[in-house]
Amino acid sequence: MTRGIFIAGNNSPLLTALAIEAAKRVDHFVAALIPDGSDRLLPVSSVEMAHWNPGSPIAAKALAMAAENRLRQINEAILVCAPPVSCKEKGQLNHTEIESFVQDQIKGWFLLVKELVAYFRVRKAGILSLVLAHTNNETDLLAPSGSASFHALAQGLMALAPSELFQTMGFVSSESSDDVGFAAFIFKIMEEGNKKNNGRWHKFGKLNFFGR
Repeated sequence: MTRGIFIAGNNSPLLTALAIEAAKRVDHFVAALIPDGSDRLLPVSSVEMAHWNPGSPIAAKALAMAAENRLRQINEAILVCAPPVSCKEKGQLNHTEIESFVQDQIKGWFLLVKELVAYFRVRKAGILSLVLAHTNNETDLLAPSGSASFHALAQGLMALAPSELFQTMGFVSSESSDDVGFAAFIFKIMEEGNKKNNGRWHKFGKLNFFGR
């Protein structure tokens, strides 16, 4: 049976590394990027790109359905949170920038996770991996807020993981970790099939992230 891999998140070096790892394992997979105003593409030919408007509940459902249709089934969903860093001071941020960030980098994750959890519950199988790239910019107001929200969402999902019939895992890295190594680490943990990995944070690097 074909292995269905779905990757979604910020267009970042980490997501690119995960896409390259996915391309080593399957003939094709589906990816969706949070819009960032660029036209950068993932450097693999086996990816099928899907459109995603993170702030829309309808778009979240449509994205999950599109991924399922293109893959026949989703076995592994990998969500990559690497919020863009803003160099602006708090007084320089305008309402549009703040609202756009909240829609794309916070609300969008809740909407997509809702659809994926419902899908995996029906299937009674699958892996939901929540991947958090480390950010270390103390002067930025937005990116750390997005990371903290994603971390809290992942923490809540993993607390419920023992009662679910699918696996939920979290992954974090330190600022000194390389994206290629981190991506390989994520796939290694997912492919182990170890039930003890369910509901846990898996740390790549030495940083004690968020104090955990």
